[in-house]
Amino acid sequence: MNLQELKPKIKSIITKHKLSIDERLFHICEILEENVAHYNWVGFYFKNGDKNELKLGPYVGEPTDHTIIPFGKGICGQVAVSNENFVVPDVAAQDNYIACSITVKAEIVIPIFVNGENIGQIDIDSNTPDPFNEADERFLEFVCKEVAKILD
Repeated sequence: MNLQELKPKIKSIITKHKLSIDERLFHICEILEENVAHYNWVGFYFKNGDKNELKLGPYVGEPTDHTIIPFGKGICGQVAVSNENFVVPDVAAQDNYIACSITVKAEIVIPIFVNGENIGQIDIDSNTPDPFNEADERFLEFVCKEVAKILD
């Protein structure tokens, strides 16, 4: 399934008000992981209260020990500080990478903004080297904008 075909599914999940926010986020993770071959771990991290750290939210994929990530540490921690997309074609080439699994070859992290503030991010790991392109970035920006609607 191509990324554009997933947009209506994402919008549909966002509007399911009978589900909790976490349930909707989990369903988004499931849809992405099931329908995009190179998305092998899909999850959300959110700012942990007033602390300068991220806390793991709903995700789909291998369990991770990285439930708390300090700002600045790893790819997710860097996005929390830079407020910019971060596409990593080869995690082995990143000095500040936090290894989650030996199978992970690439990562993409896109921030979620609510009222101009970076409140979290979507994090996707891939077991395929250099799989992410501009279409992934634009699509995941769309996902983050939709998610932001239920977080403000």
